[in-house]
Amino acid sequence: MLVLSTTTEIKQSCQSLIDTYPDIEFQFYENIEQAMEELPEAEVLVTYGEDLNEEIIAKATKLKWIMVISAGLEEMPLAAISERNILVTNARGIHKVQMAEYAIGMLLQVYRNTKVVIENQQQHHWDRNIPVDEISRKTMLVVGAGAIGQELARLAKAFRMKTIGVSKSGAQKEHFDQVHTMDELSGILPEVDFVISILPSTDETIDYYQAEHFSQMKKTAVFLNMGRGNAVKSEILIDALDQKELAHVVLDVFEQEPLPKNHPLWGHPNVTLTPHISSRTPYYIPRAIEIFEQNFKKYMLGETNYINKIDLKRGY
Repeated sequence: MLVLSTTTEIKQSCQSLIDTYPDIEFQFYENIEQAMEELPEAEVLVTYGEDLNEEIIAKATKLKWIMVISAGLEEMPLAAISERNILVTNARGIHKVQMAEYAIGMLLQVYRNTKVVIENQQQHHWDRNIPVDEISRKTMLVVGAGAIGQELARLAKAFRMKTIGVSKSGAQKEHFDQVHTMDELSGILPEVDFVISILPSTDETIDYYQAEHFSQMKKTAVFLNMGRGNAVKSEILIDALDQKELAHVVLDVFEQEPLPKNHPLWGHPNVTLTPHISSRTPYYIPRAIEIFEQNFKKYMLGETNYINKIDLKRGY
């Protein structure tokens, strides 16, 4: 059996697997181009996912399992993979700690007016009249109540917040006081202080947020998007801010990345931007490979209860 990786970043973390299965060949390449010669013999492919297309899947004639060491699958040729009945698993859930911390940190910087404090420091300006507030006892709405959303809700409880989740099913999730379906969003918006979007990119979530959603929010509300940038058009956000329909927007994801230098979001006084770093952590690879190791053991034993098995029709 050949296990082929299109990244060398995971080699060190895979050493225990290599030692446990000495009869299995593991090959690590820097990219898919370097791996092309070995591709037809690969039974298991480890990848970030965005390097795959229909032509590559067609060349991988022995491929039975794709382990995606990220959560997003929107750039993968899922139809071609489904036709071959290839197993796909991903690293969903490994982002929860760092992304939940990011969200809390961003809300604190908005409410404690951290940007103004830093600017004053740079200008050697002493001002004790900077307006500040507390995030404690506020109401947080998390749109996308999966692993990341549940961890965020858990942290929010430390601030004694009321936590409301939104998911496709509306099924109750841990750490949420309430969970609603996606169709019920409009009825919830008027009562919340923070709207945190962690939506994946699917046909159903592209341009999910419309102008009417922001008009329904409190004028003091903060909207934070760390899911996918195509969930809302930037011009809708800018217009909502200019109309004072909400107080602040925090964005870690954008319709176009990198964000063009002349984009109006850069200079808007009520916007905080970060360059798609909410999921960054030094523990990313070890956490992803831990999932891969557990699934590899199941694969070798012929078990089918894989962690993070993807429904190829739904795309998640």
